Order: sequence, then structure tokens, then C-alpha cells
Amino acid sequence: MATSISQPDGAAQGLQRKAFIFIVLTGFLSSIGFGIILPVAPFLVTRYVSDPASVGSTLGWLSSVYAICAFIAAPALGALSDRFGRRPILLICLFGSAVGYLCFGLGGALWMLFLGRIIDGLTGGNQGVLFAYIADLVPPKERGKYFGMIGAVFGIGFIAGPVLGALMAKLSYQAPFYFAAAVTFANVIWGLFFMPESLAKSQRVERVSLGELNPFSILRGVFAIPQLRWLLIAIFLYSLPFAALQVNLSLFARDSLHWDADAIGIIFAIIGITDIFVQGLLLQWLLQRFSEAQIAIAGLCCELAGYLLIASVVLFHTPVPLYLGTVIFAIGDGLLGPSLSALLSRSADERSQGTVQGGSQSVQSIARIAGPLLGGVLYDGLGYAAPYIAGAGIVGLAILAVIVALVALPRSATHGAIEDLPASSV
Repeated sequence: MATSISQPDGAAQGLQRKAFIFIVLTGFLSSIGFGIILPVAPFLVTRYVSDPASVGSTLGWLSSVYAICAFIAAPALGALSDRFGRRPILLICLFGSAVGYLCFGLGGALWMLFLGRIIDGLTGGNQGVLFAYIADLVPPKERGKYFGMIGAVFGIGFIAGPVLGALMAKLSYQAPFYFAAAVTFANVIWGLFFMPESLAKSQRVERVSLGELNPFSILRGVFAIPQLRWLLIAIFLYSLPFAALQVNLSLFARDSLHWDADAIGIIFAIIGITDIFVQGLLLQWLLQRFSEAQIAIAGLCCELAGYLLIASVVLFHTPVPLYLGTVIFAIGDGLLGPSLSALLSRSADERSQGTVQGGSQSVQSIARIAGPLLGGVLYDGLGYAAPYIAGAGIVGLAILAVIVALVALPRSATHGAIEDLPASSV
């Protein structure tokens, strides 16, 4: 079995080859598993829903159940990784995802589909632990680069997942989920024998209380720190309209431009390809010339402009603003996620990386619960452009939140930790 990695002087030495391969595989499988569901889930759900008019709401609930479970579990997974190490928690998360995919593939009844999403939600919230794993190994100034690399891997999975799901669905609608389960389980075996632990025992918290596994208590703890509070607010604010966009962009293109499914698929491919380019190449170049805070604010400005351009489709009745808006939005998203994650990791000490990243993931889960609901209400009640105009306004508030956070951040970043963050105890 693998042992822990001691933290070296440089990031290149710290991320050992086997550890980096495991991180890349885990990030890729997490995103591809999500994407595989998109083209296949409607056909599976139709088998178990007698009323065709309720298929959409059932799909919505399947998505919300996953987000709710991820919200509940993510902080606990992060806190437990601070106590027991990243390796066992990541392996448990991967195994749970494999079981969730298997339940979805087996089907037989609607409750089996929900069971699969519940299991995957409770154990699949591994992004926070994954980022904490990177933070253990990489010096603070290098984290934005590595977060960007993982973000590019997520982008590749975002493109490959729907394509793979559609191709394998020609065999059967269950085939994509069996495939996802098998590959994820293979990654568990790989990690079991080759994945090193990143968090030395001397850097782990001594105890974790049951109260600290409560997502609300953990969020209360991290929100108590000024710079963490405002960074988490910014993450929530930019995630909220993005969650709405993921749900209603297809509907917007259909209603505003009368597009079919193939044309709509091109838009999502553009987003994924742009995200890969930005996080895999452009971000690395920018990080050598600008601070993470500057890049995060620039990313938010791009998202704001993207939302406004998309909304303008209802005025000009041409796809040009939609294409341009989605590209600019994707550029902003590619710059924003890794930069904010890096700022967040630099705001916490080494013992709290899992807790803080888990708190961030819970905030995003709340946004994924509320965003689609908010977007649907605005779309139906105020018009096609309403979710995107509102999204621009919400992102404007996110820019203000980042600026407020930066007032306190430089002082703590200079010392490399937040001393006020409450330590876990039992």
C-alpha cells in the first residue's frame, strides 16, 4: 500500500507521478460520469413515469436530490479528510460513485434511480477533497496553476461524457452507467495500490466532533472568518446563475432561435472546448503575469458580459450574440473557478484545507439546488432573457464580494494561514 508524500520544496517534486495520474483520472471520471447521464436519463425516466408531463419535473428532482445529498455530505467528507487523510476518503467517494452508477444502470424502478443519485451525491462530493489533496502537495503560489489543470480535465469530461453516453446508448440505455461503474471501480483499485497519502499524520486534526459533520455548523464556522465568508459568498453568487444556465440554456435556444437538439449540443461543446483552452493553456500564462485575485475579477467580468450578450438574443433574433456570449462566459468560468479555489486554499491553514474546500463545495451545492428553481421562475414569469439579465446582476454582486474579501486576504495570505479558523475537536 502507498505511504504519505512528504511536502517538498517545489510543486513538480511534490506531485509524484502516481499521485498526479490518480488526481487526473479522478477528476476526469467525476465529470464524465455527470455528463454521461445527460443524454440518457430522459429515456430511462420515461420508462418509470406514467405521466409524460411529469418527466421534466422528475428529472429535475433527480438533479436536486444529488445536489442536496452533496450539500449534506461535502463538508463532512472534507472534515473527515482533515482527520483521517485524503486517501481513504477519496477511495470511499469513488466506490460510492461506482455503486451509484450501478444502481442507475440496474434500474427496474424509479426508486432505484433515486437511490443511485442519493448514493452518488453522498459519496461523490469529492471535488473539495481532491482540491485539498492538491493543496497538501503544492505551494500556495502554485495552486492556481494546478487547480486550472484539474479544471481543464473536468472540461474534457464535460465534452466527452454526453458524447460517450449517446454512443453507448445505442447498445442500451443502461450501458453507459455500467461502463461508468466499471471504470470508476477500476480507479478505486488503482488508488488502493498506488495512490499515496498527501496529508502527513502530524498535520491532521486530532479529533472531529459529530457537530462538525453537520454541514450547517461547518458552514457557520468557515463563514465566521471575514475573508472566507466573502469568498464563499462570491462562489455562491457566481454558481447560482450558472446552475440556472445549465438547465435552461437549451430551452432558451429552442424558444428564441427555434434550434433543435443537434444545434444546442454545439453550444455545450463550445463551452467545454473553451473551458479546456482557458484552464489548460491561457490560465497558466496569465498566472505568471497577474495575481489570482485579478484573474478572478476578470473572470467575473467576462461572465457578466456573457450573460448580457446571451440575453440580447431576444432583441436581435440572431444566434451571433449567443455564440459570442457563451464563448465569453466560458472564458470567464475557466478563469474564475481555479482562481477562487486558490484564494480560498491560501486563506486556510494546512489542517483546515479539507474543511474549507468542503464548505466551498456545499455552497456550490446550495446554488445547484436553488439556481434551476430561480431560473425557471424567472423564465416562465418574466421572459426568456430574465434569467440572464438577473445573472449579470448577481455576478456584479459577486465582484463586490471578492473585492471586500481582498481587504482582509493579503494579511492572512502573507502569514500563509488563517489562525482564527476553529480547529476540529472531540
